[in-house]
Amino acid sequence: MKKLLYPIIIGLLAVVLTACGSNDEADKKNDEKETKTTEKETAKATEEQQKQMEEMQKKLDKQKVDEKKTVAIVNDEKISGAEYNTVLSTTQMQMQQFGQDPTTKEGAKQIKEQTLNSLVGQKLLLQAADKKGYTASKAEIEKELAEIKKQYESEEKFKEAMKQAGLNSEMLNAQIAENIPYTKYVEKEIKVEEATDEEIQKYYDQVAEQAKTSGQKVQKLEEMKPQIKEQLEQQKKQEKLVKHVEELQKNAKVDIKI
Repeated sequence: MKKLLYPIIIGLLAVVLTACGSNDEADKKNDEKETKTTEKETAKATEEQQKQMEEMQKKLDKQKVDEKKTVAIVNDEKISGAEYNTVLSTTQMQMQQFGQDPTTKEGAKQIKEQTLNSLVGQKLLLQAADKKGYTASKAEIEKELAEIKKQYESEEKFKEAMKQAGLNSEMLNAQIAENIPYTKYVEKEIKVEEATDEEIQKYYDQVAEQAKTSGQKVQKLEEMKPQIKEQLEQQKKQEKLVKHVEELQKNAKVDIKI
């Protein structure tokens, strides 16, 4: 489940208090004055941050569509506004994480395009998975739901995350029910070759060079090898998946409604 969180980043101002003597009342009053000033500045910074966050959220919400609206039709299967809004929120968050503003004219256009491409691609893959007979049993859905809940300290924390992500129990179960056959299809149908020692070495050399430039210590190749191997193979699978979706789209009927 994708969680949309907007943490409030508060800049804390450090106050260094030098004790020059317990009987120096003037210094004590100055220290108290500085502390109060710092607290006011911190509170003001927090308030400003909160306002900025709220303004940004208003702009982001304006990009959403009516949940009941049909945003696209893929091979006679509709994609709803509710589905669009869920993926839109994730795309907005990803753009912000890369330091980009999703509320600019160009940013909004890019987000809309990425969201629709993602939804159409997902729908095509789900349709392909259905044709191949991949399904999700009730037991598999319940197991996946339990795994998701394990990530949270309590039921209350889980429900709060659901709320922030704009999901309810019905929507989450529907997503899980789609995700399972999708995952099965990708694992079984999208095969990639294992990363070679040469590819792993090349990737490691790049990482080591970057670490050296930034003055960081890098682990030995043998320690990083499993992680690099997995990352390279995931990258290969993603590239192959994109090409596979492009092939599916060639024979598909896609009608964008927004």
